[in-house]
Amino acid sequence: DFELAADPAGAGLDYLENAHPAVRSQLSAAIQLPEFLDTVGKLTLKSRQLIVEQALVIMRDNFVHLALKEAMHGVDPLQKLRLIQHRLDQSTPETMGNEFQFHRDMIDVFTSVRDLHTNYLLPAPFADKIAFLPFDIEECFVKGEPQYIASHFIQGFTHEHFKRGVVITTWNGVPIERAIEVSADQHAGSNASARHSQGIYGLTIRALRRSLPPDAMWVIIGYIDLDGVEREFKQDWIVTSLTPSAGEVDANEVSLSAASLGTDLEADIIQQARKMLFAPAVIEKERKDKENKKKKKKGSKNEKKSEQKLKNNQKAEPGEPLETQLGGVFRAHSVTTPSGEFGYIRVFSFNVRDPDAFIDEFIRLIELLPQQGLIIDMRGNGGGHIYASEGLLQVLTPREITPEPTQFINTALNGRICDRHRDNPVGIDLSPWADSIRNSVETGAIYSRGFPITPHEFANGRGQKYHGPVVLITDARCYSATDIFAAGFQDHNIGHILGVDGNTGAGGANVWEHGLLRELLRIPEPADRQSPYKVLPHGAGMRVAIRRTLRVGDQAGTPVEDIGVVPDSRHALTRRDLLEGNQDLINAAGKLLKKMPVRELGATVTSHSKKALCVEVVTKGLSRLDIYIDGRPLESFTIADDTHQFELTPPQSNPKVMTLKGYDKE
Repeated sequence: DFELAADPAGAGLDYLENAHPAVRSQLSAAIQLPEFLDTVGKLTLKSRQLIVEQALVIMRDNFVHLALKEAMHGVDPLQKLRLIQHRLDQSTPETMGNEFQFHRDMIDVFTSVRDLHTNYLLPAPFADKIAFLPFDIEECFVKGEPQYIASHFIQGFTHEHFKRGVVITTWNGVPIERAIEVSADQHAGSNASARHSQGIYGLTIRALRRSLPPDAMWVIIGYIDLDGVEREFKQDWIVTSLTPSAGEVDANEVSLSAASLGTDLEADIIQQARKMLFAPAVIEKERKDKENKKKKKKGSKNEKKSEQKLKNNQKAEPGEPLETQLGGVFRAHSVTTPSGEFGYIRVFSFNVRDPDAFIDEFIRLIELLPQQGLIIDMRGNGGGHIYASEGLLQVLTPREITPEPTQFINTALNGRICDRHRDNPVGIDLSPWADSIRNSVETGAIYSRGFPITPHEFANGRGQKYHGPVVLITDARCYSATDIFAAGFQDHNIGHILGVDGNTGAGGANVWEHGLLRELLRIPEPADRQSPYKVLPHGAGMRVAIRRTLRVGDQAGTPVEDIGVVPDSRHALTRRDLLEGNQDLINAAGKLLKKMPVRELGATVTSHSKKALCVEVVTKGLSRLDIYIDGRPLESFTIADDTHQFELTPPQSNPKVMTLKGYDKE
């Protein structure tokens, strides 16, 4: 029983006018793919030559993983670029060929190195557009075999048979498994799991900033409906502008935030697209929060009332999300499992302008969740601000956090950049790396010495806030700053990592935009007159992995790139996970938490004077308590689970900081 039906939701794209008000303007202006392709301009020969020239500069002189990628993947991106350059030099405006082929050649060069940080970014009119189908596909496992189902649909889309939960079997007549393989090969994931994961997304959403539109104008989807009947239908590709993100860092500005990014741009775009298509209420809340911040003056009564309301939130009720002003970043609630009640927090992104506010909000939310166990779900988090990533680790452990060291590749151009930005002249201090790169002329070292991006004091300034056991959930879309977080979580023995894939996305680098590189040699004055960086035409762009990250602890010195973080155990997503709120996944995490020890350490200063300090301490799962005043050891007590009252004599008359350290079985 087969059918072939186009426009299942009505005539043309009229159904998009029924979209959520928060995204209606974008979706109602959507056009079909052939109409969009008619708007594509034509890059001149000089523009193409300039793009290739700039690609050679960043690949040769900035790309920190060049030698690694050449060895691991058997590629030579510099020679590929030289061949494109040679062909362009032999061409005329009449013979230079199709613009699409030029973009395809450039994308192929960057894709060949399998580094999601290192990208060629398409110019206008592609830059702010996405191509999409009005549904998505996700993978689950049934009796150990992969199955692909349609799990989310855009508001307004209706079809008699193609509904949530149908099983996809073919894609344009190709078995779905093979279609995913073909799609995966077009993505630059550092390992097979990452490419497979991105290949699934690529079937239904394309970020045109990073990839060309589909070759086919439409897709014929073969599926098994909810009654077990095999069917087909035809769906046209749709193109629209992407809703601007509410909180992302401008990666081209000269700022500490832009220089501290570790993010998969394509994943960031796709996540924003998925919010627009399938969770528009989140975008509406983000927009309102942003507007409210602009309207309210700092310290106003309304703002103080709003902040007080959040601070006074009651403890989380099972299934009821906590209110947060970072709704596009966090979703937190308690969950009830057969193993008990635990806290659950989803972290969608580290792409925030203010890492301090990010960490403070995370702390506020987890303090409202059950304290006997916490599930942190990082799936799909493409990264962001490295400070936010590494700064979060301290909240979950009593151990001192060692931020990951990072290295430049030793080139004359990187040396010039670091020399210009010694001693923090414009907010970016590269002085730790400058001398190391200069010394490489004598030592012949490939990489500079390793120094952390996140300052040690930032990574340890707040200390532990959650004392219960923690399970971290990862997948192959966890990338860059999220890779760094997962590596730090494992290297500091914070808890158990439960992966739905065999490893994380394996993005071990800090990424800089071409525009940032150009500005770093332009300022501070006087500008570097020998700068090789030039403005790219028509809004084209490039990104490059500039500093590679190395692990600490037991795996000290191991690069994160291409290897990623291997979870401690695996959970194969089930159909119930995809259609019923990840219930089996959460239950699996709860089972792990139940086996882990629960500890608690809380303290309140009840009174103090120049001679005495009275402290009330609540402990659980601890046998020893050490107390320090301003870093100096003061007392050590043998304790049990209870509320304890201590009267302490400070070693000096004006104590400032009291530190409590609890130990188990010591």
